[in-house]
Amino acid sequence: MEKNIKSKLIPISLAVLVIIVDQITKLLIVKNIPYGSIGFQWFGDFLRIVHISNTGVAFSVGADWSTISRAILFCIVPLIVIIIVVIIYFKNKEFTTLQNWAIMGIAGGGLANLIDRFFRKEGVVDFIDVKFYGIFGYQRWPTFNIADSAVVVCGILLIISFIVIFVKDYKAKKTEKKDV
Repeated sequence: MEKNIKSKLIPISLAVLVIIVDQITKLLIVKNIPYGSIGFQWFGDFLRIVHISNTGVAFSVGADWSTISRAILFCIVPLIVIIIVVIIYFKNKEFTTLQNWAIMGIAGGGLANLIDRFFRKEGVVDFIDVKFYGIFGYQRWPTFNIADSAVVVCGILLIISFIVIFVKDYKAKKTEKKDV
């Protein structure tokens, strides 16, 4: 029992780390780079550090919606979802170690952006700007932050882990049928 609790508590450190690093980097951006300008760039203009804000969600969806709509759909609903995910996280005893860490990385990223939504009237601070060479019609990928990166990377890891488990289970069942 103690091992199970420990295996659930240790990955929370990733959520806390994501929140801290995300908020510190956003604070540094807000204090040191004027809004709407480029602070640094590397490899020509491939990678830039800029200062912008987003009142919408991914790809600025909903940025022009009413304040109340954004508050409900981008603050309250995600907070409820994160609470439900954390409850499921603690109740489920079948998640692998990788899945535990991935879920906490996603929760940390979600909470970090929610902090901006609740406490920054200008919205979520985004600052990582990458050239995308016209792929999918984007010359530059929509600007993002550390929290967004954690959500995407951990989300991909979580999906891959579920696929690996599904394939293993499928192969095991197929082998069982052959043996019978």
